[in-house]
Amino acid sequence: MIKRVIAPSGTLRYVAPVRRGKAAGLKLKPRQVQTGQIGRNYSTGLWKNGAVNAGRASWWSVARRTDGVLMLQNRHISGSGQAQAQADVDSIEELGKVKDKRLVRTDAYVGGKWVAAAKGGRFKVADPATLQTIAEVADMSAEDVAQAVREASKALPAWRATTGKKRARVLRKWYDLVMENKADLARIMTLECGKPLAEAEGEVAYAASFLEWFGEEAKRTYGDTIPAATDGTRISVIKQAVGVVGVITPYNFPSAMIARKIGAAVAAGCTVVARPAHETPLSALALCELAERAGVPPGVVNMVTSSAANTQAVGLELTTNASVRKVSFTGSTGVGKMLMAQSASTMKKVSMELGGNAPFIVFEDADIELAARALVACKFRNAGQTCVCANRVYVHQAVYDAFLEALVAAARETLRAGHGLTAGTTVGPMITHRGLEKTLDHLRRAVDAGARVVLGGAQAKVGALRGHFFEPTVLADASDAVPMTGDETFGPLCPVYRFSSEEEVVRRANAVPVGLAGYFFSRDVSRIFRVAEALEVGMVGVNTGSVSTEVAPFGGVKESGVGREGSRYGIDEYLNVKTIHIAL
Repeated sequence: MIKRVIAPSGTLRYVAPVRRGKAAGLKLKPRQVQTGQIGRNYSTGLWKNGAVNAGRASWWSVARRTDGVLMLQNRHISGSGQAQAQADVDSIEELGKVKDKRLVRTDAYVGGKWVAAAKGGRFKVADPATLQTIAEVADMSAEDVAQAVREASKALPAWRATTGKKRARVLRKWYDLVMENKADLARIMTLECGKPLAEAEGEVAYAASFLEWFGEEAKRTYGDTIPAATDGTRISVIKQAVGVVGVITPYNFPSAMIARKIGAAVAAGCTVVARPAHETPLSALALCELAERAGVPPGVVNMVTSSAANTQAVGLELTTNASVRKVSFTGSTGVGKMLMAQSASTMKKVSMELGGNAPFIVFEDADIELAARALVACKFRNAGQTCVCANRVYVHQAVYDAFLEALVAAARETLRAGHGLTAGTTVGPMITHRGLEKTLDHLRRAVDAGARVVLGGAQAKVGALRGHFFEPTVLADASDAVPMTGDETFGPLCPVYRFSSEEEVVRRANAVPVGLAGYFFSRDVSRIFRVAEALEVGMVGVNTGSVSTEVAPFGGVKESGVGREGSRYGIDEYLNVKTIHIAL
C-alpha cells in the first residue's frame, strides 16, 4: 500500500516497496524521465525498495505529474553514499556532555556581568538536526542594548589607553583558553548550528587564530612621519581606536565571525557591543566566558542576545546610537544595505562583509580530479552555507562530462549526511527552515528550466532525525536563466554550467552585482594571471577552493561589501588616522 506523507516543507512523499517497476499494482517506467523533473507540474517523493542487500538500500526518486503519471529513477544509498543509519540523538543530553559547564551560558554578558533581559524575556535555541530546544536565552531589547553601549563607553578610556603590548597579552591568553576548550566549544557549536563535529573543531581553531593574530598586530599599529613642506614644521601621523564598536554576526560561523571582528576591535583599543545571530548565540556566550577568564576588563566586550522579533530594534539601536562609532556586520547584502543606511545617520565607520555568488571555473587544461575534490570541499562545507562557497560551477565543454563524472564520484565517496555528533558525518542539516525552502525552490526552478539531477535532488531522510536535511545535490546542464544563477543559494545545491571560451566565462562570472570570492582551475600560467585579474571579486582561489586564513585580507567588491577582515589590513578598520602638525 502506498503511504502519502506531507513533510513540514510541504513536500509530498510516497513510500512503498518497488519490484521491477511495479508498486501497489501501478505499472511504472523508471526510465521514462530523469530524476528531478520537479516544478510547477510535479510533486516529489521517495519509493523505498523493500530488499536490502549487503547493507545497501535501494531508493527510487519519484515525481508524480499532475496527469497522474509516475516517474522514477533508481538511486543507491549505502555506507559510502550520501546518508547513513542514525541512532536517536537527545540534543539536551548531548549538551550536558560539555565538560566545563560554565561554558554553557544563557544570559547576556554586559559590563562584566551575566544579566537577564530587563523585561525578563527569553527565546528558544534549537538543534537544527533534531529541532529539539537546547536552551532558552535572554531576549535583550533595544533598551538593554543601550545599557550595554553605556558600559562599553565607560570602559573605553582605560582600555584605549592600555598599551598594545598589554592588550596583546590578554588576547594571547584568550587564544590559549579557546584552544584548551576546543572540544567543548565544538560540541556547543554543532548542537546549535548543525555542522559536523570535525568542522566545528576546525572553526574553533580558526576563530582562535584571529585572537592570536590581532593580539600580535596590537603591537604594530604603526604611525608615520611625513616630511613637511615648510621650514620649521614637523608632521606626524598616529592611529587611534575608533571607539565603541557595534558588531552583528551571522549563524553560519558562530565563533569565527565573533572572534574575527572582536579580536581586531579589542586589539585596536576599542570596546564592543556584539549581537550574535539568534539561531546560534551559545558559541558567542561561551567565548565571553573565556574572555572574562583571560582578563578582558568589564565593559570591553559585551554580548547582547536577542530573538528574531527583537532583531530589527537591536540593530537600529546599534546603528543609530551616537556613542557607537563603528558598525561591523556579516550577513546578506539586503540587510547590510539597510544597516549601512541607518549608520549614515551618525556617520559611523562601517565594515560590511556581505553575500557572495562565487564562480568556480574549470578550464580545459585543469587537473580534473584536483578540481572535483576541491569543489566538493568548497561547495558542501557547512552544507553549502558559507558566503564563499562555489555557487556557479562553469566547466569547459571539452572536459564537461569527465569533470561531472569525477565530481559525482568524489561527492559519493566523501559526503555523508547525518547529525554532526555522529561519527562519519560530513554534511549536517541546514540551519534554518527558510534556507531549506529556498534551496528547494532553486532546485525546482532549475529542473523546470531543463537541468538534470545527477546526484541527490530532495530533502534527505536521516534516520529518526526531524531536522532540515537536504541531500547534497549536483545539477547538470544548468541554465543562466534561473534564480540560482543570480541569487546565492546558500545550501548544498551545485549547478554545473557549460562554457566554450575564456572570454565568455569571465563575462558570465562577472555578470552579477556581488563579488566576494571566485575560483578557477588551470595550468596555463598566462591564463592564471589574466583571469585572476579579470574576475570582479575580492578574493581569488587559483587551483584551490580555499581562501580563508587569518593572515590574508577577507572581503569583497561591488555589493559584497566594504572593508577587509583578517590580515594586517583588518585592524585598520578599527583605527582612525590622526595627523599632527607641529610648528617649531
